Amino acid sequence: MTNVVIVGVGEIKDRPPEPILGLDPLDLMAAAARNAEVDSGVALLDRIDAVEVIHQISWRYEDTARKLCERLGLAPARATYHAGGGESPLRVLHDAALRIIDGQSRIALICGGEARSTIQKARKAGVDLPWVAKAKVMEQPWRVEEMISPMGRAHGIAQPTYIYPLFENATLQAWGMTPAEAQAESADLWSRYAAVASINPTAWLQRAVAPSEITTVTPQNPLVAWPYPKLMVANPTVNQGAAAIIMAEETARDLGVDPARMIYLIGGAASKEPEDYLDRDCYHTSPSQQAVLEAVGALNEAPFDHLELYSCFPCVPKMARRTLGLSEDVVPTVTGGLTFFGGPFNDYMLHATCSMTRQLRAQAGNGLLYGQGDFVTKHHAVVLSSYRPQMRPAMDYRVDSKADAIRGAVPLVIDCYEGRAAIESFTVLYGRDNAIDRGIVILRTLDGRRTMARVPPADTHTIARLTDMSRSPIGENGTVTTGDDGLLEWRL
Repeated sequence: MTNVVIVGVGEIKDRPPEPILGLDPLDLMAAAARNAEVDSGVALLDRIDAVEVIHQISWRYEDTARKLCERLGLAPARATYHAGGGESPLRVLHDAALRIIDGQSRIALICGGEARSTIQKARKAGVDLPWVAKAKVMEQPWRVEEMISPMGRAHGIAQPTYIYPLFENATLQAWGMTPAEAQAESADLWSRYAAVASINPTAWLQRAVAPSEITTVTPQNPLVAWPYPKLMVANPTVNQGAAAIIMAEETARDLGVDPARMIYLIGGAASKEPEDYLDRDCYHTSPSQQAVLEAVGALNEAPFDHLELYSCFPCVPKMARRTLGLSEDVVPTVTGGLTFFGGPFNDYMLHATCSMTRQLRAQAGNGLLYGQGDFVTKHHAVVLSSYRPQMRPAMDYRVDSKADAIRGAVPLVIDCYEGRAAIESFTVLYGRDNAIDRGIVILRTLDGRRTMARVPPADTHTIARLTDMSRSPIGENGTVTTGDDGLLEWRL
């Protein structure tokens, strides 16, 4: 049996005194890779035959994987740039491990890096960065127009910050909680992420944050989309890089890697929801998330010793915690979360892989890495262990059929309707100085069809009902009309 092990992990955080001194994403990846080699205790970079690069957003290049190999002075047989998604580092890690098991690769390097903080500061200062020119066409573009219906795009609900609150507000109603109770749970959970980030040297925000600070709306912590203030959303304005080196256990022993540094890949699972969030069966659960977490739970006889539950927005780890049957006071991270550690776009779970590897070296046991991407869409989980596994990872880790078996009927989505309709889920969007931009409601018509409408900010009565912290408005009936621009509007 071929066991795959992580033998080296490396990270870097770059906080230059001036933007012009900042490292570009390729330099961040290369530095992380060299740190991973040092971490392994063995000269490995020249032996790597597969370089896997996580989708990069802040500064796109022509042929990113090839350029990284040039920075590192490598000429591997395989150099691949991957499609994005918050779960993608786990997918890339898992696939690289399976190629090693199948004999297609011997030693693989997985890298990712983002430099959005430097880029934004340079733009604000009017500084031209002396980096390799950007590509004219983005490799592996993130095509929102292919993922979201014209109605969703017309209403401007086409970015994660506005979509995840739809799940947050639906879950609290399904769990029998008041909005105030759900917000308190989110704040307590996020405070635990912050506590771990405060002692992680690679974290962007290294300070403990009390739940009251997370929920208190201030100019520094404004509301973004109800009920989330800034301190409950991912922070991509960071400069961070991460890397991991993996190989077969036998190869590692032959090369002289210390067995105490080897962390085993036990297995994992993945599943995907329909891409358009309007095509989901509901918003209070994710069959794909449930199927993935149940599948990886079956790989571990006892509760996991260490966890990393993806944390772009509170609804995701809250849903995962319940599926896994974990207590409310669980420590959900070994890294610090995408708000406090930092959310370098698609790379966070590679940093989490580094943190989990170090944790398992220090405290023997099994660790769960759970990531998700897009809009509660793509789910991937991997189990790592300090113990040698008794079985090798399955070649087919997809569990979509299990998700389909528990998925409910998807309602017909319509974009033209007038009459009575009830709230299925909702959010309220905010602009500067916490000014309400508009409310957004997903509705069910009297015959069970689904549509979307806005609530104008001038409708203070309906907005007040949406933002009532004492009781959820889900299920409330109102009237749908058509606005002057052709978009649907809804009011109590």
